Order: sequence, then C-alpha cells, then structure tokens
Amino acid sequence: MTITNNGAVSETSGAGTFTVEGDIGILTIDYPPVNALSQATRQGIVSGMQAAAANPDVKAVVLICAGRTFLAGADITEFGKPPKAPSLREAQDLIENSSKPVIAAIHGTALGGGLEVAMCCHYRVGVESAKCGLPEVLIGVLPGAGGTQRLPRLVGVEKGLDMIVNGTHVPAKECLAMGLLDALVPEGELRSSAIAFAKKVLAENRPLRKVRDLDDKIAAVRGKPEIFAAVRKANAKKFRGLPAPEACIQCVEAAVNGSFEDGLATERRLFQQLVTGTESIAQRYAFFAQREAAKIPGIPADTPLVDVKKVGIIGAGTMGGGIAMNFANVGIPVILVETAQAALDRGLGVIRKNYENSAKKGRFTQEEVEKRMALLTGTLEMEQLADCDLVIEAVFENMAVKKEIFGKLDRIVKPGAVLATNTSALDVNEIASAATSRPEAVVGMHFFSPANVMKLLEVVRGAKTSDTALATAMHIGKKIGKVAAISGVCPGFIGNRILSARGAQAHAMLMEGAMPWDIDQVLYDFGMPMGPYAMSDLAGLDLGWSKDKSKSSTIREVLCEMDRRGQKTGAGYYDYDENRNARPSEVTKKVILDFMAKEGRTPREIGKDEILERCIYAMVNEGAKILEEGIALRASDIDVVWLNGYGWPVYRGGPMFYADTVGLDNVVAKLKEYGPRMGANFKISPLLEKMAADGKKFVRT
Repeated sequence: MTITNNGAVSETSGAGTFTVEGDIGILTIDYPPVNALSQATRQGIVSGMQAAAANPDVKAVVLICAGRTFLAGADITEFGKPPKAPSLREAQDLIENSSKPVIAAIHGTALGGGLEVAMCCHYRVGVESAKCGLPEVLIGVLPGAGGTQRLPRLVGVEKGLDMIVNGTHVPAKECLAMGLLDALVPEGELRSSAIAFAKKVLAENRPLRKVRDLDDKIAAVRGKPEIFAAVRKANAKKFRGLPAPEACIQCVEAAVNGSFEDGLATERRLFQQLVTGTESIAQRYAFFAQREAAKIPGIPADTPLVDVKKVGIIGAGTMGGGIAMNFANVGIPVILVETAQAALDRGLGVIRKNYENSAKKGRFTQEEVEKRMALLTGTLEMEQLADCDLVIEAVFENMAVKKEIFGKLDRIVKPGAVLATNTSALDVNEIASAATSRPEAVVGMHFFSPANVMKLLEVVRGAKTSDTALATAMHIGKKIGKVAAISGVCPGFIGNRILSARGAQAHAMLMEGAMPWDIDQVLYDFGMPMGPYAMSDLAGLDLGWSKDKSKSSTIREVLCEMDRRGQKTGAGYYDYDENRNARPSEVTKKVILDFMAKEGRTPREIGKDEILERCIYAMVNEGAKILEEGIALRASDIDVVWLNGYGWPVYRGGPMFYADTVGLDNVVAKLKEYGPRMGANFKISPLLEKMAADGKKFVRT
C-alpha cells in the first residue's frame, strides 16, 4: 500500500491498482497491450473489489483501464490449459454482488470477456469512439462468461442475438440507444466523467441494478420460437458448417425460457463442447496463423520502410480500379494511368458507381464518396508517376507487356520507390532483372478479384527484392486492410499453384466419368463456396480464350465455341435460368462423353470420397512441395492464403491444417492408392512422405 501525492490510498495487485478519491474507489487495470483477461488481470479485479468492500470510506467504484482500450477479452492462449485462480466467474461475482455501485468506464473496445465483465457492473459509461461486442463466435466458441444471458436482458433478444451470432463490434452511440451503455461522456474526460456519474448514482440513490435480474426484454419474446427460427433461416448459408452460431442461439433460447442459472449452465456446457471441437481449434489456429503471416523471418524489426504518401497504378480495369479504391479508402492519393481516355473514364466511372452504391447502403455519406474520388487522378501519361512512392502495375497477364512497362517505370519513377506487379503467375524475377536497373525495388503484390473486397494479398519476394521493398509491401498491405502473406517466385505462387493441382484432378475425373456438378457438389458440401466449374461459369469460360485460336481441343474450348461462356450467356458447364439459377446440362454432359469416346475411355462411377480425396489431397501434396522449395515460409501461410483468397472454410483451418486432422499417413496412403489415376506427371512430395512416416504434423495448434 502506498500514499499518492494527493493523499489517496493506493493498492496494487496483479494488473490492478486501487485508489480512493473522496468516496469513490478507482480500480484501474493495466495489462498491456490490450488488457486481456489473463490471470494477472483477474487477480487485479478481485483484489481491487475486495479492497473496495473493506474500505468504509468508499461508497462507489469506477472500473477503468489504462492504455488504449478497456478489457479486450479472454486471453485465448489460456484455452485448453489448466485454469489458474482466480476465475473470471469469481471476479464477476465480486463486481455484481458488490454492496456498492460499480460503474464501468469504457474506451477503446469492450470485447468478449471484457464486455461480459462490464455487464456485471451496475452501470456503464463510455466515450463516443468506444465499441462493444461479443466476437467469440469468430473463433468458433460462444461468450462463456454470461454474455449470452446478460446481453439479451439488457438490449433485447433480437439485438442481442444479432451481436452474438455475428460477432459485431457496435459503436458507442448504438450501444447507448439499445441500453448497453447508460451514458456517453466526452473524449479525453472518461475518468473524471465516470467519477461524476458515480457521484450522481449515489446522490440519486439509484439501485444496485443487476443485469441478471432484468426480465422485461426477454419476457417480451417468451413463447415466440419463431424469432429464433427466423434467425436460423436468414443465416443458414452464412452459418453453414459452423457449430458456434447454433450454440449461441440455443444459449439465448435458454435465457428466454429458463432461469438465469439454468441459462449459465447451458452456456457453460455448450462452451466446453465447442472449445474442444476441431472446428473451434481450427478457427483459433486461423486467428494466430494470420498474425504469424505478418512476421518476416530474417528481416530486422528496424528495417527502413518507404513512406508511401502517393501511389501510382497502371491499368484502370477491374483489377486496377479495385486496387486504387483500397488506397483511396485510407486517404492515400492515387495516380491512375491508362492508355486511352475511354478506358480511363470507364474505370473511374466504375469506381464512382461502387462508392455510390456503398453510400446508398448507408456505409458512408455522399460527402465521403466525393472525398475518396478526389484522391484519384486519372492520366494517360506515365510520366505523372515520377514522384510516386509505390507504383503497382495491374495490366493483363502478358510478360512482354509487363517488361515494357517496367522498363519505362525504371526511367520515370524516382529512386527509392517500390515497383510492384500484380501478376498472378508470371516470373517476378524476369520482370525485375530483365526490365529494370533496380531489381531490388521490384516486388509482387498479387491482389485478388474484386480487389476492393477480397482480403488476401500475396506479396511475392523476388531473388533480389530488398528487405525494404518487401517490408514496405507487407506494411502497406496491412494499412489498406489486407491479409498479406509472403510467397517466393514460382508459376502461380502459393494460391494459384495449389488451385492448379486441384483443377488437374477435377479435369482428370471429368475424363473418367464424373460430371462437373458431381465434383462441385462434393466440394460445396466440404465447405467451399462453390466448386471449380461453378466458379468458371461465374468468371466466364472465355477468360483468356481466343475465338481465332480456338481448335476444339478441350471441353472448355468447345463450350466457348458453342457460345456457352458461363452465367453471362445463360450457359456454360451448367444451364442457367433467367435468375441465374444453375442446373446440370445435358449439352455439357454430351460434350464430355464425346471427348471420352475420342480417347477410348469408358465412364465409371466415381464416389464422393474419391472426388474429395483426390481434389483435397492433391492440394495438400502441392502445398508440401511449396514448403520443400521454400516458396512458402510456413505451412500456416499456405492456410492463410487459402482461407482469405479462395473461400476455404475457416472451420477446417486451411488445407495443411486439414491434412493434420486427417493424418498425413492417411493422406499419403490414399494418394498411393489412387496411383495412376492422379496423372502420369503426379508425384508425391518427399517431404509429405517423410513427415507421414515420422508421425509429424504441418502446423502447431
């Protein structure tokens, strides 16, 4: 115990400090970086509340946090480990059962366990910039410390369900309107305002309001199961394969239909089921894998970065325009270069339309539309890129064209700038060394379409790419909201190379008797958003196809020659109705059977297990080769690429994680069993075979 300069008594325990100002106790939690509810934080809360209870001069308590945020939630590194006292429940009970009013003072974010602690307080105040949420569902679990029981009692069942099953972070103004906060206080005056609010509670003799005892908002929906049925129906597609959202709904149902203690028991039971399940382990793994992908082994933390204040983008088409939006969204000016005025006008027009559509949906104001558009400058002169700090080439995949562009950039753009190519498969080393005098400045920045929506950014390190260029690309990727992962140079890099391996097996099975819809259905049931043939129809079968050069040599060429070019023409691998609903096509089936007949093949029945194993295990095998060759730094980076760029289901953790759950020995055994069916050029990765033989796994969980 110490005496502070103002005469207040101060006690410190764990991550908490308890001080007294007049008749108000101030319990301050300080556990950088985000005040996670670790053992030290829990101890700080327990000791502080015990000190408040024992001090007769204290009439009310303010719970506040130091640093950039309120309690940010559970320390998920403790999941699956033996519990350490005190428990979170003990800390919550001391707050909720306090004989003196406790006021939570919220800034930054009150998330997960942090919000669950705040809801045990009798009142809550927050600054306007604060946000509250229960995002546990995003890592495959549910709020396990009373959140599913208290939140609906405070804000109502429908609002509570929406927050819990979607894991949304709700701004303070909305929290005030829905009853989660009792007052908004000025920015920078949280401490003094919370103390003033506590004095007001005492002066008005307000009751010790326990959220657990509130009943009016849940009573309003008691006996109305259709409310829960509607949530399930509206989110069926979104929640496909994910057990956590359904468990969350069941917990809120328990809150409505039973006692608070019964609801807590349901919450604990379902939490324990989820936390030990493969799906939740996969989602927690994905969370940490994404963090790990940002780390670059061998590059010092103090590596200088290029300060990117202005960006140049060559090409105003779908990719270039989407890339430009990413930078305008964070306030970075962009020079957009095209070769023809019509193309430039069209590209800027599409960007404006995208922004205006967002404004119509209420995502931001029309004023914000104009603000972002003002950051975009169109030009037909590449010389306008001279003072850019980063230039990204985003033209079509043609090596000669790209080399010509980089040759010009080499002469135009200032020294020290980063020169990036958006190529999805071409040799970054060839572009860097053959076209520029500064290959160290060249890096691949492979955005995924639509570039303003998709999260993944493959950052491709060339043989001569400097640490500064690489680190700058990774840093700017994070700044524009992307999940960036490093790849070495090879055809297709990480993502498309693995996609090609899967595509080869899908095509091989077509020529053995499986139909496109058979293959697509198996992969959809596995959890992918769509299979390869539905994806081809969506993108357009004529992407990269030339009518003049077409020779009816492949199934795709024949379909394009028949003007079956995908959804846009009403037919591709599938037939489509006026609403673009797909159905199996007899025309496509005949085309495939004709190709088989030409090769003297007889169709056979291919089971779902074979379709799945050949597609997925071929991906795993290619991933192992990518690791062997040093193209990917870590197996988890491969998973990050597929989770964020290709729609791999998060509850399966990524192809390399999934292989671990199946067992690498089983993967190798199946690949050997399928043998020649995998293709004459198919070879099992030596790394995969060795790891299987040694009983090893690709990733740590």
